[in-house]
Amino acid sequence: MANMYDYLGKAWKRPRDIPDWNQRLIQLRKEPTTFKIEKPTRLDKARAIGYKAKQGFIVVRQKTIKGGHRRDALIGGRRSAHSYMTMSLRKSYQVIAEERVQRMFPNLLVLNSYYLAEDGKNKWFEVILIDHCHTQIKPAERCAA
Repeated sequence: MANMYDYLGKAWKRPRDIPDWNQRLIQLRKEPTTFKIEKPTRLDKARAIGYKAKQGFIVVRQKTIKGGHRRDALIGGRRSAHSYMTMSLRKSYQVIAEERVQRMFPNLLVLNSYYLAEDGKNKWFEVILIDHCHTQIKPAERCAA
């Protein structure tokens, strides 16, 4: 017997079929790069990786820019048109998003993250953070000092 999370997962398999998908992408583009949200957009994914709807859990939407991994090359030569090198990306965009969120919220721990959307220029991920000193998560005396 299928539950609500199964239906949510099936709906996100083909996000372009979701009503007003283009309007959602326009809204995502207008938001800041790091944006704290009240509830996860993909509840099925968030619950699957450990999100609980209680105090101490924070969800942040992070935007990363795709492509553009050219670096200036310190090589000799005469043509400036060839004075760059294309580097392969050693980290996934998801790892980059998690690291950026961790830098923005140093007092919280990154629990996990999941893919949200993408267009030709950006990728969006939602990162779940935990306030490990919150009384709902663990007793406060462990986090003293």
